[in-house]
Amino acid sequence: MKDLKIFSGRSNPELARKIADSMNCALGDISIRTFADDEIWVKYEENIRGHDVFLVQSTNGPAENIIELALMVDAAVRASADRVTVVIPYYGYGRQDRKDQPRVPISSRVMLDIFTAMGANRIITMDLHSTQIQGFVKIPFDHLYSRMVLLDAIAEQNLDPEETVVLAPDIGSAGMSQAYAKRLNMHFALIDKRRYAPNKAEISHLIGDLKDKDVLIVDDMIDTAGTTVNAANAAKKEGAKSTMAVATHGLLSGPAIKRLKNAPIEKIILTDTIHIPKEKRMGNMEIITVSKIFGEAINRIHNGESVSALFEF
Repeated sequence: MKDLKIFSGRSNPELARKIADSMNCALGDISIRTFADDEIWVKYEENIRGHDVFLVQSTNGPAENIIELALMVDAAVRASADRVTVVIPYYGYGRQDRKDQPRVPISSRVMLDIFTAMGANRIITMDLHSTQIQGFVKIPFDHLYSRMVLLDAIAEQNLDPEETVVLAPDIGSAGMSQAYAKRLNMHFALIDKRRYAPNKAEISHLIGDLKDKDVLIVDDMIDTAGTTVNAANAAKKEGAKSTMAVATHGLLSGPAIKRLKNAPIEKIILTDTIHIPKEKRMGNMEIITVSKIFGEAINRIHNGESVSALFEF
């Protein structure tokens, strides 16, 4: 069987190392530099001819992370790798998945076109904002779920299912929140919000009983934290006993940390799909690694086994 090689870009090397450690292997040797004019240079420092190559890189901002991954793919293809799989723990531009107004791009499709044009043979990502993005390419696309580790983290909070409500902070997260509520045997509630500008929204209706309940706000990401904080404030207004926020991707952009610090949220649970610097980490924040999920998926793909079997629990 062809050898397996894992290489990391610079967006989240800590997660890449954890993935490699979970598989009892070492990261491959790669050099990535940024020149004085901000151009990126990539070189594999070991032979990858005929190997099964996996490239780990989240594509959150800055945009250089996307260019860096594209160059890594091209370099691997030109170095005669047998198969090149891009592992994108957080898929940036996932919210721009359609033409919601005239004269705008479908940016999610553009990103995938870049990687497939460079020669990527397969894509692995986690908790897409819009799952239909998988249909934008004709190569295999594996969509992993963070709930495999987040459910365990929630269970450790010792919440009483009868006294806990999973609150979907908007219609878009309703499906994910319902899945958590069903799995945890908890109640479900929903917020109907109206977005009046990018990253700006206001609550229109709240459906469900939160009075004297522990509230679990579940979403795929926390970006500027406006949606999460609005949901927490609404829960408090409705008489919630406590509030906890759970999300896969912690972008924590702009005013997010300031908003979260001032919000009535007792605990925040995130995963490490995106590197969260020390200055953005809070005392009530817990970061759970998803390295074992990606490691197991990579192993299964390399060995020609079922990836969907990962989710049969």
